[in-house]
Amino acid sequence: MHQYATTEAKKIIAEIWKWVFLGVGIGALFHGFFPLQWAETLNSDNLFAVPMAVIVGVPLYSDEVGVIPLVEAMLLKGVAVGTTLAFMMSIAAISLPELLILKKVMHWRALALFTGIVAVSITLVGLLFNLIF
Repeated sequence: MHQYATTEAKKIIAEIWKWVFLGVGIGALFHGFFPLQWAETLNSDNLFAVPMAVIVGVPLYSDEVGVIPLVEAMLLKGVAVGTTLAFMMSIAAISLPELLILKKVMHWRALALFTGIVAVSITLVGLLFNLIF
């Protein structure tokens, strides 16, 4: 059992290490070079901030762990919690590579419906979090 766990842990680490480092790198760049004016436009007063965050997150590919440094940098720069959450969820749930994989098992119409429902749901959750926090 111990050998199996070790082997599986090594496989998982081998799969995600590059995404974690990429997320850390982007987060570091974002933290150091992200203009404060951009963060101000992504605050909770801007109704378009959450849909923009969802749209920007779709072409990116990372897992939840890899995007944490970027999300942390966004929060530290003053981006609203709901906007940041929507960005993170869109990367994890409806990224372009994920959609390409899902296309192998879904018809275009079902994939479009899935994408639309998830995008709208993420947007609503982000807006709700911006209202609460």
